[in-house]
Amino acid sequence: MGIDIRGDERISEVVIAIPPVNALAGDDWFALADAIHTAAASPTVAAVILSAEGRGFCAGVDLKELQHSTDHAALIGVNRGCYAAFAAVYECPVPVVAAVHGFCLGGGVGLAGTADIVVAADDATFGLPEVDRGALGAATHLSRLVPQQLMRAMVYTCRQITAPELRDFGSVLDVVPREQLAATARRVAEEIAAKDPVIIRRAKESLNGIDPIDLRRSYRYEQGFTYELSLAGVSDQARQSFFDRGKH
Repeated sequence: MGIDIRGDERISEVVIAIPPVNALAGDDWFALADAIHTAAASPTVAAVILSAEGRGFCAGVDLKELQHSTDHAALIGVNRGCYAAFAAVYECPVPVVAAVHGFCLGGGVGLAGTADIVVAADDATFGLPEVDRGALGAATHLSRLVPQQLMRAMVYTCRQITAPELRDFGSVLDVVPREQLAATARRVAEEIAAKDPVIIRRAKESLNGIDPIDLRRSYRYEQGFTYELSLAGVSDQARQSFFDRGKH
């Protein structure tokens, strides 16, 4: 359990397996970043698959870690960890194929939104519940998956969107039954890995270079408002309301 690296000399796979819902604590996000770096370290690797085991792809940040913290150390740690993990996916020297099933929430959207390609199971849903949790962030990454005004509506309302809807926008490449997801991700990665790995790496670098938005700076700007809400005490209240609702 944790963050696992699998694969062969051409295709690496990074697997998130943190029960019960793949909600990551600060150290987990850093471990994920390290795993992405390691997965692409060999010059023979031409693609990385990012997948998960369990009920869903990723439920985002482990809120219990934040709620149990008596100072701001946990918040600083998890924010820096998320920043590192999203940057590792985006700046991975080879294309990253995210294989998403079940829920993809908060930090999960950050991962999928920074991936080069997303394939999804037909049960996959995507959303940012941050406003209900007293935080902000990953709108930067959601805006790579949905149009601007839909992104705003999803942030304000915490509404979720399905994988078939994202396929219609073109941000999800393919939607398949859950049992076919792993094979579909592998097939896409195989198609990439059939190319010259040096050319693929330069293609990834060139595409990042022409992105209209600086993802690092944009996401860091968002994170500043999470710090502000936390200092104001609003975040603690929102998280407690979330936990209280879960008891009923």
